Amino acid sequence: MTPTAATIAPLSWTELEALTDFQVDLVNGPTNAQARLRLFGQTEADVRVTLYRDNHAWCPYCQKIWLWLEEKQIPYRIEKVTMFCYGEKEIWYKRKVPSGMLPALELDDRIITESDDILIALEQVFGSLGLGMKHPAVLPLRQLERLLFRAWCAWLCYPTSSERQEQGNRNQFIGVVAKVEEALGRTPGPYFLEEFGTADVIFTPYVERMNASLYYYKGYSLREANPRLAEWFAAMESRPTYRGTQSDFHTHAHDLPPQMGGCWENGEPQMQMNKARVDQGPWDELPDVAYPEPETSRAEALYRVLKHHVNIIRVNPADDSLMDQALRCALTHLMTGQDCPPPPGSDIALRYLRDRINVPRDMSIYAAKRLRAALEATAALAGDRQGEPIPVKHRRDQDPANFVR
Repeated sequence: MTPTAATIAPLSWTELEALTDFQVDLVNGPTNAQARLRLFGQTEADVRVTLYRDNHAWCPYCQKIWLWLEEKQIPYRIEKVTMFCYGEKEIWYKRKVPSGMLPALELDDRIITESDDILIALEQVFGSLGLGMKHPAVLPLRQLERLLFRAWCAWLCYPTSSERQEQGNRNQFIGVVAKVEEALGRTPGPYFLEEFGTADVIFTPYVERMNASLYYYKGYSLREANPRLAEWFAAMESRPTYRGTQSDFHTHAHDLPPQMGGCWENGEPQMQMNKARVDQGPWDELPDVAYPEPETSRAEALYRVLKHHVNIIRVNPADDSLMDQALRCALTHLMTGQDCPPPPGSDIALRYLRDRINVPRDMSIYAAKRLRAALEATAALAGDRQGEPIPVKHRRDQDPANFVR
């Protein structure tokens, strides 16, 4: 393709480094996926908890515990473990937790698995977050969340033999969503109970994944179709704790199939439009996030790529020298807004990377949008070929062993 705007040559790595001063306090600052230790202004001597969670910051049950600890500001350490979907699970972890289950929590030298059991144990030591797991007001909401989960799975994870069956699964899910809307409507505020608490934490992981997967595979926008859930999402996004754990539509749409045993498209026109938008952009205004974009999103994206650019280039299927130049072209565009024509044949390499940005593992949701857009705009200058398809049976293309953590 011939660029239509004024073009510039790619900046060097040194010149790119000078364009970002992005910094984050991993220990005491806002919730983030890169942290290994969280103190919230306390000392390491105060740490009684170690959370074992997935390297990808994607596991829904890990997100539940992660969000709870962040909201309660309990000092804790983080040990990252590979989910089998992405690579071989670490031997040291299987020695500690023979089942290999995630998450696991070490509390005063006691290992606890199963996310609900973990929350109950944490409540016993540190107190509840709002109303606790066994409170009479929370128990029916926990049951409702499981009902919603089952209806979602029935619609998303099983092929249908007829349009009638597909519509029946859709109606069943929407019927349960109506009960969720009703539950949210019982309180004057946006949360499930009068104040934010355990019930909201329990709903968060899978409602977030429902919003993404149904948009992509079924053409149904959970957030846009349900006003009280839309208010709930907005309230959640007002919380820095949630923003730090929040993923995007692309990450969820492509990480769910191997985890769920498959996700089935309905082939409808709206679904096809949604799928193309999630995969190829534009990523602005997708109903995956609504809070104002931080001014630091581009600087964050650049900072995170700079940190790992050697390995990003190494694992890309393209020749290293070609990918080096192409990536610098995309980052130059990201930071200057000007077209930077990449070397011939780099369209595949750039789109391979575009498709493998993981939120929030790699960066926050808006930073990822900006980076995906820069990679796509730069790839379009080289051609229209797509990268290697994303696997649906596993995500070994995301093996964390390829990156220094």
